[in-house]
This record gives sequence, C-alpha cells and structure tokens, in this order.
Amino acid sequence: MLTIPGASISLCDGLSRRSFLKIGGLAMGGLSLPQLLQAEASQKIGRSHKSVIMVFLAGGPPHQDMVDLKPEAPVEYRGEFSPIRTNVPGIDICEHLPLLAQRMDRLAVIRSLHGSEGRHSAFQCLHGHPTQNQPPGGWPCFGSAVSKLQGPVNQEIPAAVALQPRIGGQFWSDPGQPGYAGMRHAPFAPNATGTRDLVLEGNAQDMLRNRQALLKRIDGLRHQLESSDVIDGMDTFYEQAFDILLSGRLATALDFEQEDPKVRDRYGRGSTEPAGYG
Repeated sequence: MLTIPGASISLCDGLSRRSFLKIGGLAMGGLSLPQLLQAEASQKIGRSHKSVIMVFLAGGPPHQDMVDLKPEAPVEYRGEFSPIRTNVPGIDICEHLPLLAQRMDRLAVIRSLHGSEGRHSAFQCLHGHPTQNQPPGGWPCFGSAVSKLQGPVNQEIPAAVALQPRIGGQFWSDPGQPGYAGMRHAPFAPNATGTRDLVLEGNAQDMLRNRQALLKRIDGLRHQLESSDVIDGMDTFYEQAFDILLSGRLATALDFEQEDPKVRDRYGRGSTEPAGYG
C-alpha cells in the first residue's frame, strides 16, 4: 500500500485526510475498487442485512421528563418526575422508565438535535430537509430512501413498514411519504384489520394467477401507448402484491393471533381510528 505521511485530520464523515489519500494510492499501485470488491467477494466477506426500528414519538414527552430531568434546577425548568440510575454510571433517566434504565448501555442519548423550523410537522425527523426548495414530488422519508437505495431483501416483504398512527386525521401526521422516490417505495402502513387482506381463501390462488396473467397482457398494450413514473410505480405495487398474496409469508409473520395476549395488550392491539391528543 502506498503510505502518505502527515497528520491525521478528520473530515466530517469520520474519514481522515491521510486515510483518504491512502485509499487513492491503492489505484496508483494497480489495485482498483472493482478488484478490491472482487477480492472481498472471493473471501466471502460481507455484511448481513439489518432490520432497523425507529421509535418516533410524534409529539411525545419532552427531554426534561425522560433523559434530562434537571432535579437541581428551579421548579420552572426541571421535570416533574424523579430520576433513577441506569446501568451506565453518570446517566440518570425518568423513574417511569425502569426497563430502559437496565439497557442504557445499548442506547445513545443525542442532545445536539434541534428543529430547523418552528412547526409541529414530522418532516424534520422523517427526512431531515426543510420544506423550502423541495424537488418535484417532495423529499422521501427515510424508509422510502432505504427502499430506493437498498431495495427489498425479499420481494415478498416490503422494504419499509410504517406503524405511526394518524393524529386527529391531519395530513402532517402521516407516517412518511415516498416523495420523488416514487410510489413503489411508499412505506407499507397496515392498520388494525389490514392483515386480513393478506390471506387468500379457497381456490383464490388459481384465480389470482389468472388475473395476474391477464393484467400483464393488458399492461403490455398500455405501455405501448403511454409511460410514466406513476404507472411504473403501480406495476411494482402489483408485482409485490402478487408475491405477498401467493406466498403467504408476510401474512404468517403478521399473524398476531400467534402472539401471547399479554404481549399484545402491552404493546397495543392497533386501531383504525385516528389517535387523539392525550
């Protein structure tokens, strides 16, 4: 490897300038990025797929009632609850979060975030961009971005699932939109009864396959006449819907009847009604 001496200066992405130059020096020595990737593949070095769960509290409790109770501060500023110790020395959290306190070593409390605009809208947390100067279609939420960049690991299972309820039926509480990524990357948003539509009964599979074949013939004629992102997105929806219905794997995974009723009651059984404000 070509070594570039000098001080290590970190860039904003965590990569030092010296390391960056070392990487560039690999090509000078005849080893290009495709060769590096090929060597990695031959050694079966790779990363397993990860599932990420983001708990987004839409209008949830403030930080002084959860992770920064300020017990020594004046009553006007401190939280109304008492702090308890966690399994990390020096970090105390709310008394109503005892299970979280036992797992604090697996968490990170980020204190440097602030809103870019004084609004209640969830867009700041869902895609991290301001509302001004949006591209056509708008910014995609992070789930749609993952779907666009990574794609589904399994075609039978959506790349992103959104469980956030609508608050008071307002549009600003939607669980994230696909934006310019296209409708094919919209998060799957089931409700309390939505999984009933994922199961085929009787001889419905044969009928569905016949409809799928007919739909493909119709689409072939349609694409000769017109083409648009909306149509392409709907085609992807149709393909994914057929895969989901014909395999039944997603319906099995979402069959909450197999779960312990106590666990279901603890996490909530879902509702088709918009959530209230408290």
